[in-house]
Amino acid sequence: MYTVIKRMEVSAAHSLHLSYHSKCENLHGHNWMITVYCRARELNADGMVVDFSHIKQVVKAQLDHRNLNEVLPFNPTAENIARWVCEQIPACFKVEVQESEGNVAIYEKEEEESLRTKD
Repeated sequence: MYTVIKRMEVSAAHSLHLSYHSKCENLHGHNWMITVYCRARELNADGMVVDFSHIKQVVKAQLDHRNLNEVLPFNPTAENIARWVCEQIPACFKVEVQESEGNVAIYEKEEEESLRTKD
């Protein structure tokens, strides 16, 4: 089993739609640290699980220096962003989204589901 990990920083703003009053309902920004984990039983024709530059392109092109409420079709919580990133990248099985020093959300596919994904 091969695993690759790509970590990148994304600067973006969002406002949350919550069922309770919170200052996070106001537009604010983060320097998000997004860590993407991909794996495969076999390497692709190029000898890779997935090209690191493709991971970066998918994430940064769509999220960096953006208002996430304008580009994502859901409430842009760290948890929802982690799931969305995971769904965008072939062979991805886990994504960590850190929105501040002490706040990290992780989405991880169930093991059977992640092993079915193959490049």
